[in-house]
Amino acid sequence: MRRRDALRAGVGFLGAVPFVGRGAAQDGTATGSAGYEPLGRLELDGTKEAVVDPDGDVVYLALTDGYGVVDVSDPANPAVLAERRDLRADTEDGAMRQIHDVKHSGDTLAVVGPANSVREGSAGALLVDVSDPANPTERAFFPTDYPIHNCFLDGSTLYLTANGVDGNPLVVVDASGDDPTELARWSLTDHEPAWRDVRSNLRPLHDVWVRDGLAGLAYWDAGTYLLDVSDPSAPSHVGTIPASDPEALADPPARESLSPPGNHHYAATDPANDLLGVGKESWGAQVDGEYEGGPSGIDLYDVSDPSAPEHLSTVSPPPTPDPSFSGVWTTAHNFELRDGTLYSSWYQGGVKRHDVSDPSNPVEETWWVDPDATRFWAAPVVTPGELFVAPSMGTDDGTAGLWTFPDEAGTGGDPDALRESGTSTATDDPTASTTPSASTSSPTDATRTESSSTAAAAGFGATAALGGLGLAAWRALAGREEP
Repeated sequence: MRRRDALRAGVGFLGAVPFVGRGAAQDGTATGSAGYEPLGRLELDGTKEAVVDPDGDVVYLALTDGYGVVDVSDPANPAVLAERRDLRADTEDGAMRQIHDVKHSGDTLAVVGPANSVREGSAGALLVDVSDPANPTERAFFPTDYPIHNCFLDGSTLYLTANGVDGNPLVVVDASGDDPTELARWSLTDHEPAWRDVRSNLRPLHDVWVRDGLAGLAYWDAGTYLLDVSDPSAPSHVGTIPASDPEALADPPARESLSPPGNHHYAATDPANDLLGVGKESWGAQVDGEYEGGPSGIDLYDVSDPSAPEHLSTVSPPPTPDPSFSGVWTTAHNFELRDGTLYSSWYQGGVKRHDVSDPSNPVEETWWVDPDATRFWAAPVVTPGELFVAPSMGTDDGTAGLWTFPDEAGTGGDPDALRESGTSTATDDPTASTTPSASTSSPTDATRTESSSTAAAAGFGATAALGGLGLAAWRALAGREEP
């Protein structure tokens, strides 16, 4: 029975702090054991994305100026197998910069950058042979004239975000040999020309996900677009999850790229390819002394018929004492849907696990958070029921690196740090459906009792903040617009 039919038919090195005052299970929150703790941690400067080799206990990391390979067979003591930095430093263009994403498939690791436009350094996709993870070997490079914020590697086909060129297209590359070649492009503005009248920084292609011939493209304020890529040389549109109308964004306020609604940041399906999660990345902005917007969550959709996505529920973000861009980030970042569980990362809002076996009613099972020490980028699964990992980009008080967590219910860390007296509660996308949410707090319009906010309050400096910033937000802050 299709999901839609079925739904219609019927070792602690960090001190853990028990979380007091959680909602009851019938409110969408499970009461897991207190004292939940990470298993281990490995410090690695520049850590951003993490992806897992499905055939072994190996995790690949994007390290900003390179990549790393980590053995997590002993979760209490993750160990570096290989670390490569200053990639292509000996070439005419110079070393790759802003490497925020890596993707793995078979014996190949794709390393891409820069995430945003920079004046110097090699731009493109480096293909690495990782048949021996401890001895990675560069085998090819695909140069680009655009930054690559994110990518996806599906077998020998590489999918790239290509912002800064006409239409902010998806670029599809044959990466099977030593001379990668472009196969196709698909552009939002070719599909819907009305988007050409909207500023390019409101409709960047932030990320791409592919599984079994279905691609999900997160186009920020334009929404999420689903493509049939069963023939990678001829991608075709099959469905849309809209975030806004192009006419509504013809003359938006300056804060639009940072604040909800919209901000489609990451989209991914479960292994059955009929449940889609759409994560949104946003902050709050002060208007007349009060905050509008705030962090956004993860929407779940039934895509058993990808031409007609059906919204099922929304997982709301953790609360924040300061929803501003310079405040405490608790907005959704990357996640994974696996075996009826949503594994999610929320920057300083920690990592969570939700039971989504009934995706219309997600139930929070796990939350670990330490906003002073961590800003988590992702939460990929290593072994279901045993282990997942979370890369942290670090804070002023906590170094970047990889954390390992038990795949079980519980709470720990310092959740109360996000609920300090006299501060605001996070606000999700105000246009989102109010179908059952797994957050223990009901989002409300965010207002603060204080008018000032500083980077110091968030536990990181301005430079570090820019390092993890979403593409559209980064451009907005920098005052940049694409042609």
